[in-house]
Amino acid sequence: MKFYGPAGEDEVMKYNEQLAQKKNFTVEDIRNLSEDDRAELIDGQIYYFASPKIVHQRVSMRLSAVLLNYIDGKGGGCQVFAAPVDICLDCDDKTVVVPDIVVVCDKDKIHEDACYGAPDLIIEITSKSTRKRDYGIKMVKYRNAGVKEYWVADPEKRTVLTYWFEDESINCLYSFDDEISFRLFPEVTVRIGDWL
Repeated sequence: MKFYGPAGEDEVMKYNEQLAQKKNFTVEDIRNLSEDDRAELIDGQIYYFASPKIVHQRVSMRLSAVLLNYIDGKGGGCQVFAAPVDICLDCDDKTVVVPDIVVVCDKDKIHEDACYGAPDLIIEITSKSTRKRDYGIKMVKYRNAGVKEYWVADPEKRTVLTYWFEDESINCLYSFDDEISFRLFPEVTVRIGDWL
């Protein structure tokens, strides 16, 4: 079964349910998909996702720009990437995730085709078809792989859930109207509601 072209979130969710019966996919299967197919691989399971909505792109572009401007301004060694970029989280042939935004501070993890290993910061901008994964299996995968900071921005709920995996007692739920600072870069603050 193969998925071609753009589709709505309901179609993608239905298709992912059908694929859930098969769990022996590998990185090779992901690499062999059409360039038009938007998918990631988690523990041998392929998950397709719909094209992002405008609000998703607006939030992604702004967050990426804030992080990039800060890092460039400090002359730091970290790099910012916006989707699509493959993250070979476990450095195996069963998981390749495609987060919305990543910050990688270890240049040895960055290769021509992907990032191998855990980024320092991951931001997912969730949607109807990705919400369950973003709050569930991906959060667990990121924590177990060694990601330091993880954000889930939810445009529908207008919330941001932030995780600091090195001390989970300071995980927080914010509104888009709150001023939020990054744990990795404490002097950088954003108010997502200002961009919408």
